[in-house]
Amino acid sequence: MSESSHFSAGTSPRTEPSLTLHSADQTATAHPWSRYVAVGDSFTEGIGDPEPTAPGGHRGWADRVAEELSAGHPDFAYANLAIRGRLLQQIIDEQVEPCLALSPDLVTISAGGNDLIRPGGDPDALADTLDSAVGRLASQGATVVLFNGPDTLSTVLSPLRGKVAIYNENLRTVAARHDAVIADMWSLRQLAGSQYWDEDRLHFSPLGHHTIAAMVLDALNVEHSLEPLSPKPMPEKTWREARTEDLLWAREHLFPWVLRRLRHQSSGDGVLPKRPVPGPVFVPGREV
Repeated sequence: MSESSHFSAGTSPRTEPSLTLHSADQTATAHPWSRYVAVGDSFTEGIGDPEPTAPGGHRGWADRVAEELSAGHPDFAYANLAIRGRLLQQIIDEQVEPCLALSPDLVTISAGGNDLIRPGGDPDALADTLDSAVGRLASQGATVVLFNGPDTLSTVLSPLRGKVAIYNENLRTVAARHDAVIADMWSLRQLAGSQYWDEDRLHFSPLGHHTIAAMVLDALNVEHSLEPLSPKPMPEKTWREARTEDLLWAREHLFPWVLRRLRHQSSGDGVLPKRPVPGPVFVPGREV
């Protein structure tokens, strides 16, 4: 849902302008892809966007993108290999080759965020590591979509803003080198609003996932049905109310996260990919 549809630096020439085809009972968007595989961590798995009827119990931006790309394309198939809590090297080791084995013609990869929030996370070293993975994903001719990070200024992650900005600039170089498309979350100014974030303040809400899905489709120059949604105004809070919310958040989300780090545990321990094999896309009959 960017303010305009455009190609970012390094956009693949395989991404041709799309046309809208009209039939008696549906509107389909012409695009060149028939097999989409999503790679990444909790962001791509869809955490923060619960949907009991969806595989894994979460929907997320990747499912929403696949839903739009599948409209009018009965042979379109979608797999999602992402697992929450995965670090960059884990994503490369566990997901890149399985992704290529599925012979995708469209791949999205978002990785490195979990590394950046840890002490010592180096945005230059992470980009160097990701570079080889993006090159491998692009080696079979697939269109690769690479995510940069959102502006964290108004979030609990604001201390990491400088590192995210450096990582983002490095990713533009990676994208240009491998002819990848940048999905530009930094430019999504809407994400500054708290309504776009889940109650854990680390993942996006259904509204956030909807907004990001529209942006991805715009970056691919694909017509879609994801209209901009306006969040309900947040009620004014007293200092005491805000402080109480902060304490509850720390108890329910921050402390458990810190405890897992100390125990060398991950939220993704024992979790399997929600869509390991490409298949038809389930389209929920609901709005956000």
